[in-house]
Amino acid sequence: MLSGLSAAKQYGRLCSRKERETHPLKTIKILRPKARSSAAGAVISLLLLIASVASHAAAATPTASTVAAKKARAALACAVSTSCVNSLDGSDLAPLQFAGTPAEALAALRAALAEFPDGKILTADDVSMEVVFTTDRGFRDLVDFKIDAQAQRIDFRSHSSFGRNDFGKNRSRMLAFSALFEKNNAR
Repeated sequence: MLSGLSAAKQYGRLCSRKERETHPLKTIKILRPKARSSAAGAVISLLLLIASVASHAAAATPTASTVAAKKARAALACAVSTSCVNSLDGSDLAPLQFAGTPAEALAALRAALAEFPDGKILTADDVSMEVVFTTDRGFRDLVDFKIDAQAQRIDFRSHSSFGRNDFGKNRSRMLAFSALFEKNNAR
């Protein structure tokens, strides 16, 4: 049986220093029993250790929907900022907001895209859509839409498929698209 002190050492081996410092139960100290014969104190210390490790592991385990949303957002990151814009955190472009199901969000996207004659849907599935816009001069810009059903938002990335600078075309197009989408889907 572990004494209270060895249980604390074992907890130190299971978690990194940062995890111990940020753990919500870090203020609970595992005390060493006053007498070696006090098995009840050691059992209580061990139970506290097990409860704190289990609660920490449960809190750190992400759900499948949050993992999928994080992967979708990571796929929308811009590699070159002079020819790409997105709606991720830290951007001045807001994600598109919708109410309803992902199917209704896709229908709203299609309705807004119908008003852009230079846009053509390349692929679409239940929670994403890829669109290509072709400018008058033949330059192609790719726009990816990812629907986050839980957050009721549509994140997007618009980037030029050629060149390092789009001279603000992606930003102006997505601002116009966002305004039209919002107008069509006013709550």
